[in-house]
Amino acid sequence: MAAIDKVRVLVVGDSGVGKTSLTHLIANNEPLTSPGWTVGCSVEVKLHEYKEGTPAQNTFFVELWDVGGSISHKNTRGVFYNPTHGIILVHDLTNRKSQENLQRWLAEILNKDGKDALKGGDTIDMDPEQFLGSTQIPILVIGTKLDMLDESHKQKILNRTSAGSIAEQCGADEICLNCHEARSLAAGTTDSVKLARFFDKVIERKYHNRDTGRKYTSNYTSSMAAPFGTFPTQVQTSTFNYLNTNQATESLS
Repeated sequence: MAAIDKVRVLVVGDSGVGKTSLTHLIANNEPLTSPGWTVGCSVEVKLHEYKEGTPAQNTFFVELWDVGGSISHKNTRGVFYNPTHGIILVHDLTNRKSQENLQRWLAEILNKDGKDALKGGDTIDMDPEQFLGSTQIPILVIGTKLDMLDESHKQKILNRTSAGSIAEQCGADEICLNCHEARSLAAGTTDSVKLARFFDKVIERKYHNRDTGRKYTSNYTSSMAAPFGTFPTQVQTSTFNYLNTNQATESLS
């Protein structure tokens, strides 16, 4: 079986916002019944059909790197930030502070070493141009725990505009969902379309030249077996096939 190309997507946000439940839902199309705390990093793998239903359709593996949000690991988690092909910023809809902290997470990733990028003060100097256009890092913003909001607050969240939000600053789509409901990302829903569009952008940025349509060669050493990395306890079929068709170190073209 020919090796399948892959991309790495970081899933980051404050501790307790539901990143592990989210990555499990995305990768396995079912809710996680007993989520736990992530120490270091946990990796789930999704088989994604790029440009599904078109002549350009192709299969890719999407590595979802669920990075633990504990403040005690802040100075060591930078090991998971390279390479970065896409970023999912996760916040808790019932915790406004977790949304405000997304800029800090973005600054930390861009700083690459995982250290505090804001030592000089609380102001975040972030250039939105860094995320706009086909050559920049694709970003998706996801709000979790939609089911924990009362009906009036839920409708306000779903009907609000993204004006002034980090999603608007980065030119990103935004999704609000309940990670414990399988239908949240069911095929054909608005949110599943946004997710597929995001994965397509990640793949295009890494592999495709928009002008020529050709792939470009990129040497990539997978660090899924990194010292601090841990796999989910239950290895799903997609992950099993992934590990059997992709060696730890390979050159992608």
